[in-house]
Amino acid sequence: SLLLISVLLNNFISSLFIIFIFSFVIIKFKKEYFKFDKYCLLLVFFFLTMLLSLSFSINKDETIKALIKELPLLVIPFIFFLINKKEFISRQLIMRFYSYSILLFSVFFILKAALRYLFTKDVNVFFYHELVSKELNAIHVSVFVSMALFYFLTKESKKSLDFILTCYLFLFLILLSSKIIIFTTILLIAIFFFFYSKSANKMRLRNLIIVGSIISTIFYFETIKEKLQFEFNIKSDSNIGHTVISKKEVGSNIISMKEAWFNEKFNQTDYFSGSSFRVYQTRLFFEFLKEENIFWTGFGLNASYNKLEEKGIHYNVFQGNDEVEGYQKKNFHNQYLQTFAELGVVGFILLLLILGVNLKNGLKSKDFIHIAFAILMISLFLTESFLWRQRGVVFFTLFYCLFNYKAPQEKLNEIK
Repeated sequence: SLLLISVLLNNFISSLFIIFIFSFVIIKFKKEYFKFDKYCLLLVFFFLTMLLSLSFSINKDETIKALIKELPLLVIPFIFFLINKKEFISRQLIMRFYSYSILLFSVFFILKAALRYLFTKDVNVFFYHELVSKELNAIHVSVFVSMALFYFLTKESKKSLDFILTCYLFLFLILLSSKIIIFTTILLIAIFFFFYSKSANKMRLRNLIIVGSIISTIFYFETIKEKLQFEFNIKSDSNIGHTVISKKEVGSNIISMKEAWFNEKFNQTDYFSGSSFRVYQTRLFFEFLKEENIFWTGFGLNASYNKLEEKGIHYNVFQGNDEVEGYQKKNFHNQYLQTFAELGVVGFILLLLILGVNLKNGLKSKDFIHIAFAILMISLFLTESFLWRQRGVVFFTLFYCLFNYKAPQEKLNEIK
């Protein structure tokens, strides 16, 4: 529980908790405790792929530094391998402690923002990175908050307070302004009420109507296609949302997704929205795939930055200034592309396997919080290189092991 909530604190504190827990498990360890878990072992293989990338990395110094940051992928699964199998880790208790802690953190952020507003009169302090700091990253915090929200939403014996806390966390999620996490959370809430809640059986007819409506929209493909083409070409302030660099730091010329994909050169005043920047980074990935020998091996863990910078200089994207770094310094902002570019097709397949197993086990167990975690991670990885951040790798690895680690059957029977 402490390790989970440490993702909102300094990375050093998170590292200390990992060392403490691992040391405690080693001290308590007995030979008969040790047992591999096939699902958690996938994370170990993923780390070993990162370690192997050191042999072909184009920037070994960066790869070594990144390997230290990715150690939770190795250490946390081994904590589960070494613990006493006669004991049972209460996921419900851990989720309760975690969720109330996230709730307290959110109150702290709101109070801090209110205090800043009194001095600055700037309403932006209540939104996005301004609310939680850019170092924490509002998109990452959105995931942490969403997981706590689903704890209160899915409690079997809900009280009025639980509904209030669920609504409060959802409003806090709105303030964090991560479109993809908000959309995914709303989708998951709908799935919960329609298929997993106690009242779901009473709403079968309505569920069928909703599913039928969704299927019907597929027949309006041309309309959807026109909408996507419009979004691809649009370059107005209403389509910007939040992005990797503030507009005031760059310039007024907004780059559309189409221009991000096709332009041969950019100007120093060209500004990328969040969507157009990710289209630009995707373009670079496919250029690397065509121009560089990365299909099997990749550039090496965390070694793609030099190549991205070279491309950024070549295309003349905003190069930054004394106060802010330029677009050429940013990573792929997509976990799938980042993994393929740095670890090759083997690392990419391993990542898909980990996500697939996680989702399959969630659906099989019918544990909605597990399902929510699986779907949140799949969607988050489309816009963030989450596992390349220490907070991200600790959060993902610990939740993955908690949900997928299989306790001995006799203990489960005893609990039942």
